[in-house]
Amino acid sequence: MKHYTGIFFICFASIACAQQSISVPEIKVDEVRRIESTLSSDQMEGRKVFMPGIDRAAEFIANEFKNAGLQFPDGSSSYLQSFIMLRPKFLSAKGTIDGTEVPENNIVAFTTKPLLTADQSSGYQIATIGATDTFINRIRSTIFSPTNLIVLVNPSHENSFKNLTRFKRESLARPGSVIYVLTDKSPTNFSFEVKHEFTELKLSNVVGIIPGKSKKDEFVIFSGHYDHLGIGKPNASGDSIYNGANDDAAGTTAVIMLARYFAQQKNNERTLVFATFTAEESGGYGSQYFSQKFQPEKVAAMFNIEMIGTDSKWGKNSAYITGYEKTNMGEILQKNLEGSQFKFYPDPYPKENLFYRSDNATLARLGVPAHTISTSKMDSEKFYHTQEDEIETLDLDNMTEIIKAIAISSTSIVAGKDTPSRVDARQLR
Repeated sequence: MKHYTGIFFICFASIACAQQSISVPEIKVDEVRRIESTLSSDQMEGRKVFMPGIDRAAEFIANEFKNAGLQFPDGSSSYLQSFIMLRPKFLSAKGTIDGTEVPENNIVAFTTKPLLTADQSSGYQIATIGATDTFINRIRSTIFSPTNLIVLVNPSHENSFKNLTRFKRESLARPGSVIYVLTDKSPTNFSFEVKHEFTELKLSNVVGIIPGKSKKDEFVIFSGHYDHLGIGKPNASGDSIYNGANDDAAGTTAVIMLARYFAQQKNNERTLVFATFTAEESGGYGSQYFSQKFQPEKVAAMFNIEMIGTDSKWGKNSAYITGYEKTNMGEILQKNLEGSQFKFYPDPYPKENLFYRSDNATLARLGVPAHTISTSKMDSEKFYHTQEDEIETLDLDNMTEIIKAIAISSTSIVAGKDTPSRVDARQLR
């Protein structure tokens, strides 16, 4: 009996040793709590774009980057990566197709030109949204076209077409203009004139870097968005502030903690970029602007962190990776976690199209292995986009373990030993 008991004990001990918690003394739950509680406090007023609260949040993040010893991005004298958004005010639209006048309500233009004119000699490409096409999918694939585009929308989509104007919010200056026209014609001749008035508004990402050693021209990005929904109508409890503790103060907290961790390690061969984005909730404009600063082929990987404050559907010590099947990045991360009890899973909510809905999407569309790490139960996340998304609803101990897992799982990529395969941009919608 003693012989078998000894074997049993050895086997049990081996299993226990093979499933250890991740040891990263530099990442402490008390610091996670401090940062998270500040970002999701009422003082930040829900961190809505163009409101004072988001400026306070940006100042706090920049100060954390400074204390961590991060450097400014190349060519910058600040952690604030500022850019201009243009807020449109529609004035008028008119047009003709083969000599027939098009009603003003059947023309919607996305442009940053105060006076937009187009005809068959202007070099505009023609695209269509047919009766059998999925309207929203075709809008997503055309609305940010880098070239000038006329999109002919079949009248069967009339109800959806009327909602197009809700997409006409603030936007970055854009190289191309897109004109959507509700029509069943395939025109030979056409002419359109659309007038807007624009107001300039300033926004800022917060970005810091740790230069690499032997591979300083290769980049690994850790990111999250720090904006949220601001202040709305009071709920039944009288609370009007959308604190966004999980969405995405949690991801921003992770970025700050990872910045401090890697700054202390001082062993990154690739250059590390820590970015907290603005305007994710308004259309992803912060990450779009940020992405313009990189040659995609030089970005080895992007870890975008979104809503990690609640347990995943698998419970503690787990998270999922959006677009898991598109590269081998998930396999690399799991390999680096071998021997721990933490596991990364493929995205269990494919119908939600999460790979395309967060700040990783812009670089992913350019081929970068850019993925979002999350635990959010998108089919049952009780406090998503509600005033109840506050720090008291988060599991900060588990959130700390997730941050540790990201730190350790990224080790070989940060060291330049592993390079994830690229996203096949041809397969993206």
